[in-house]
Amino acid sequence: MLAELRGLNEECGIFGVWGHPNASQITYYGLHSLQHRGQEGTGMVVTDGEKLKGLKGEGLVAEIFSAEAIQELVGKAAIGHVRYATAGGSGYENVQPLLFHSQTGSLALAHNGNLVNATALKHQLEGQGSIFQTSSDTEVLAHLIKRGGSASLKDRVKNALSMLKGAYAFLIMTETELMVALDPNGMRPLSIGKLGDAYVIASETCALDVVGAEFVRDVIAGELVIINDEGIQSEMYSIASNQAMCTMEYVYFSRPDSNIQGINVHTARKNLGKRLAMEAPIEADVVTGVPDSSISAAIGYAEASGIPYEMGLIKNRYVGRTFIQPSQSLREQGVKMKLSPVRGVVEGKRVIMVDDSIVRGTTSRRIVNMLKDAGALEVHVVISSPPITHPCFYGIDTSTKEELIASNHSVEEIRQLIGADTLTFLSVEGMNEAIGRDSQDENCGQCLACFTGKYPTEIYPSTLHPYEKV
Repeated sequence: MLAELRGLNEECGIFGVWGHPNASQITYYGLHSLQHRGQEGTGMVVTDGEKLKGLKGEGLVAEIFSAEAIQELVGKAAIGHVRYATAGGSGYENVQPLLFHSQTGSLALAHNGNLVNATALKHQLEGQGSIFQTSSDTEVLAHLIKRGGSASLKDRVKNALSMLKGAYAFLIMTETELMVALDPNGMRPLSIGKLGDAYVIASETCALDVVGAEFVRDVIAGELVIINDEGIQSEMYSIASNQAMCTMEYVYFSRPDSNIQGINVHTARKNLGKRLAMEAPIEADVVTGVPDSSISAAIGYAEASGIPYEMGLIKNRYVGRTFIQPSQSLREQGVKMKLSPVRGVVEGKRVIMVDDSIVRGTTSRRIVNMLKDAGALEVHVVISSPPITHPCFYGIDTSTKEELIASNHSVEEIRQLIGADTLTFLSVEGMNEAIGRDSQDENCGQCLACFTGKYPTEIYPSTLHPYEKV
């Protein structure tokens, strides 16, 4: 589905490189390949071994980083970030990487995820004299590191990380080293690659492929990786517990050409579609998917059902962000700008429309209506994930139950609201098995909180919306 139109958005993507003479150019291409993870802002910080220099702004990667700007970002290492604002809101000051200067050296931070105890830590730090320059939860880590006393930077970072709760993948860069950290639950994807003698870190393996880096391994939950001119070293700052990779990375967020924990995203989505065909056999003439993230699942459904796959919906790739509007009425108008039905494919046909999820339901209703206006006799909606009934506090923009149609309505009520002839969601067990997890194992390695309400970490009261209950 179209994330920017319906309100299901991931927090961000991060990319880093150490030991490459063209670090800024490599980072530019890496960030460009991660653009789908955030379109509100982007930034980059480089080091030449003596000082840190950064550039950031609100906009897309290609808009912020001109060829001239990249030429000025000279260094052997860099970290970069693409942002979609959830925690902290939008605004230039919240665009990352965050860059801090002090008499003892500089520090740059890039973060993918969300800290559920950020508010509690901020209150504690402000009581000790800290003054925050942003409303981003990422800044909390910088203050915790700085207050680590006379211990080594590595020990201060480890101590600071141990105080954080939630989902986080961090890149921490100083003038002379790059540190990489993943939360103890491993809720965000993060991979290490090698490009010649240089090391590359990326939120998704597709970014490694784009820059020509060879995949080495995934960062382990609770691991701190340190990269400098002497090489790479690793140690655990926390015991990994209750592995809980975000399931929506497979269902929606990640690019199809990425691999997460050894599982190809496209293959997983095809399997989701095949499982849907088993759980929801429907008599129809064509199968179509909502571009782009649902195409793989639609192909899988078509293969398993024997019903031909057709391109019944076309995405307009040349509509700029001007049409990404905050109000619901303009958001719905934006659907027409972004998607068009193919009348020659759907007219007079019984259509199976495969989508990855339903959040508010307004966009689904608009697409169903478009297909029927284009002459579809029937529109059967099948969803390659279970109903999203609980909010996510780990970096996905669904923070209250009030926003979630499946939290307040039955499947039949949702069907009526979106105008579909039938509506079927994939079961939790079917989703886990399709992705490649053991559905009988309660700790199947996936975070299922948005489907089941079972959160892998403690949820702090300050994380909740005033009328939200978990």
